[in-house]
Amino acid sequence: MSVTTDLSRTVLLPIDVQQGFDDPSWPPRWNDEMEANGRALLARWRAAGAPIIHVRHDSVQPGSSLAADHWGNAFRSGFEPQDGEPVVAKSVNSAFIGTDLDLRLRRLGAETVVAFGISTDMCVSTTIRTGANMGWRMVLVADACDCFDLPDGRGGTISARAIHDAHVATLAMEFCAVTSTAEATGRAAA
Repeated sequence: MSVTTDLSRTVLLPIDVQQGFDDPSWPPRWNDEMEANGRALLARWRAAGAPIIHVRHDSVQPGSSLAADHWGNAFRSGFEPQDGEPVVAKSVNSAFIGTDLDLRLRRLGAETVVAFGISTDMCVSTTIRTGANMGWRMVLVADACDCFDLPDGRGGTISARAIHDAHVATLAMEFCAVTSTAEATGRAAA
């Protein structure tokens, strides 16, 4: 699905692309291309002068690598907001809960929200689900997301890739359109 037709009404929403996810307390991730793909999306929106709203998780959990006073709260290199690009700070999974994101989108005259980031199954998924329930046309750039291996509750592990794939399938079924970085940046083969 191409989202390149009217970027002036399409807001890019990088979610929680923060340094704290490199802390050793987090399980392994799977998507080595997430950062390159995310930077490509940012470059496309910036080149078009299209709106970008960054989302940052300011954890209130004691000892979190995403707490406001922790080094890990900072954005990853290449994901720092540029002049005029606002930041929505949240302390729960959805970027719409307890923030002014909905109001910001309305003031921009947005029609579509294109989301990516960390992690697919948590804050990205919850933000897309909430946004869709609020009436926004949501788009997930699946190859610009990442997530973590998680315990299965029976002594085993569910791979990050399996978790990602299941969440993308669920989101696509009811909550959003799914696209790739190549399609979203107009680099897809004709």
